[in-house]
Amino acid sequence: MKAAKILTAQAVPGMIVAEDVYTKDHHLVIAKDTTLSDKIITRLEFYSITDLSVLTDTNIIEKENTIIETTFYEEIKKSEAFRRFHKAYISTVNDFQNTLNNIVTNDKEIDTDHLLTDLSKILYQCNTNIELFNMLHCMREFDDTTYVHSLNVSLICNIIGKWLHFSPEDLEVITLCGLLHDLGKLLIPSDIITKPAKLTQEEYTTIKTHALRGYNLLKDKNIDSRIKNAALMHHERCDGSGYPYGLTNEHIEPFAKLVSIADVYDAMTCARVYRGPLCPFEVVSIFETEGYTKYDPKYIMTFLEGIVQTYIHNNVRLNDKKEGEIVLINRFELSRPVVKVNDQFIDLSKHRNLYIESLI
Repeated sequence: MKAAKILTAQAVPGMIVAEDVYTKDHHLVIAKDTTLSDKIITRLEFYSITDLSVLTDTNIIEKENTIIETTFYEEIKKSEAFRRFHKAYISTVNDFQNTLNNIVTNDKEIDTDHLLTDLSKILYQCNTNIELFNMLHCMREFDDTTYVHSLNVSLICNIIGKWLHFSPEDLEVITLCGLLHDLGKLLIPSDIITKPAKLTQEEYTTIKTHALRGYNLLKDKNIDSRIKNAALMHHERCDGSGYPYGLTNEHIEPFAKLVSIADVYDAMTCARVYRGPLCPFEVVSIFETEGYTKYDPKYIMTFLEGIVQTYIHNNVRLNDKKEGEIVLINRFELSRPVVKVNDQFIDLSKHRNLYIESLI
């Protein structure tokens, strides 16, 4: 069987891994001959694995063209509130695209007040962080772009900043950090970013330069230094396993640490051609299992607790297809709350064979 390198974004369930996949610090993530599943692909994104080798003549799981969504998000999409949110979101993405292109191609100064005004059009549509979080999950597009992803990360950063009780000034800065963190990707040739065929090693290396390229675009601009450093360091990890410099906790810009969490969360929860958005509790579980050494504990705990608290009293479906209501959060195992099913209270931290499959 022949092997070919692909981008992680091109991976689909059923592919077979041709070589062991390691992190920068030589931690084995996926072993050779592993058959990819949705959860394994999500794990690759968690570790910021940009590419992997797969066997080219294996059978791929047939995919439906229609994305399957849970009742929970389907109902939100039917609401008048979502219609207004969707309109404001699309308008802001289009304005944001023009602004970023002007920065990259015409070396324009960055009007942060204008960017924040555009963002406020979206934020105005939501009365609470919970509502904004739910609306964002309904905007997950498979054909993601740098512009859409950056807007999502910005809004998630805004939510985290509020959960951390940031001052109004810091809240604006962290929101702008999210907006501009991936600016360097616009300097990567589009034929590399969207190339459906095998990429060369040189092309993979080029993709990884986007952090430094983004910083170079921003370094002489009249903006907060934390925004510049977030563009440079959002792929760094506290344990030194990130890039471009392999920095450890104390050397990483704090706002870059926040952006890295929002960046990975958005990547893991976006829709795929073979499924709708991933259930937030599945993502929380991955962060709990493997993320506490990679992310600042203060930030990651606040983020995960905030997500879980968002969905208390929501109805969920377990993997045994039973349905119930989340009634209590387990602080030490956030992905496994207590769920009330009929008159029975099921503590998922004690029933290891059960987990939340979807929101309903």
